[in-house]
Amino acid sequence: MDHYFANRMHNTQKSFIREILKVTQDTEVISFAGGLPNPDFFPIEELSAASTKAMAEQGRNMLQYSTTEGHGPLREYIAARYAQKGLMVSPDDILITNGSQQGLDLIGKIFLNKGDKMIMERPGYLGAIQAFAMYEAEFLPVPLLADGIDPQVLETTLQNHNPKLFYSVPNFQNPSGVTYSEAARRRTAELLHGRDTIFIEDNPYGELRFAGEDLPSMKSYLGDNTILLGSFAKVVAPGVRLGWICARPEFIDKFIIAKQAADLHSNYLSQCIVAQYLQDNDLDAHLTTIKAAYKKQCDLMTNLMDELFPPEVTFIRPEGGMFLWVTLPEGVSSLKLFEEAAKLKVVFVPGQPFYVDGGGENTLRLNFSNSDEAKIETGITHLAHAIKTLLVKNSSLQPV
Repeated sequence: MDHYFANRMHNTQKSFIREILKVTQDTEVISFAGGLPNPDFFPIEELSAASTKAMAEQGRNMLQYSTTEGHGPLREYIAARYAQKGLMVSPDDILITNGSQQGLDLIGKIFLNKGDKMIMERPGYLGAIQAFAMYEAEFLPVPLLADGIDPQVLETTLQNHNPKLFYSVPNFQNPSGVTYSEAARRRTAELLHGRDTIFIEDNPYGELRFAGEDLPSMKSYLGDNTILLGSFAKVVAPGVRLGWICARPEFIDKFIIAKQAADLHSNYLSQCIVAQYLQDNDLDAHLTTIKAAYKKQCDLMTNLMDELFPPEVTFIRPEGGMFLWVTLPEGVSSLKLFEEAAKLKVVFVPGQPFYVDGGGENTLRLNFSNSDEAKIETGITHLAHAIKTLLVKNSSLQPV
């Protein structure tokens, strides 16, 4: 059968996380695996009201074909939101996509030829790895430090390879939870200055900061050589399947062509409903509620980990977002831990798939946003037990 398929299909695997999520169909399983927002905070009544109002006022228009660029009022809202954060962009610089994942696919489609080189954070976002692997990019992994990408490795990589693209999640990175400090952002921009490398700033979690101070977008330092990706999945609801690309006009023109070949335009009904919701409601008030809840969930999980995990197990405390990154002692496999934890009805994402060059065998990602307090307490208690069981097994296998 293989001869039927394009060569690119032989080099692209199914999403590891999507496969793991099948395990969570068992209602007894406590899942820290998926990158899911908490459904308790979906604005159901508000979206229902927005849907009714929008349909009454513009129903025929909403149900018709629309422009590839997207609903004008929605693009205007996004541009105004950027302006509040000090970024002056035009609504014409914004293209509405079917989730930010489509943005990644469109970037690969218009920029990547087979073998083109691009920088990927190590560990890196799995959805981006999968999207760009489809276009047969050559990944150049650069390690993440506690406050951003390793500047020495980045400098060497830029000098030796002259990559076409640099993909990054500077705020509460998926999977690590790392946020680039202001110093790291400036240093990264300095290293990119004068080069042709396009910086892709994916920012699905930036509105979910519950500690520390907001930091400038990389576009503030790099200007038009930046492509911004955003999403309504984490701030409204993932089911609306709406994201966006913000880029300079020459890039937007190419994105429009690529999107027209893919789907003509994003779901226009959804765009109009979300635009009405944003017009009639205070998004910042909604976000304040979400951030307070996520902080409480994150604090509970990290406090339990401090108390229950062995001291040789370390983790990163994020300032926002949805994820915790855990590192086990060297030689201890998170895949083996997954097996132990699954016996206790707890699952997470082992870290290996986030490394494009291999490695990460002793790392794992936990999601704190989609579990209530009782599940966090039970799940972390069981996970701690599984870790201790695995460490005992591992020590018994070591040579005396």
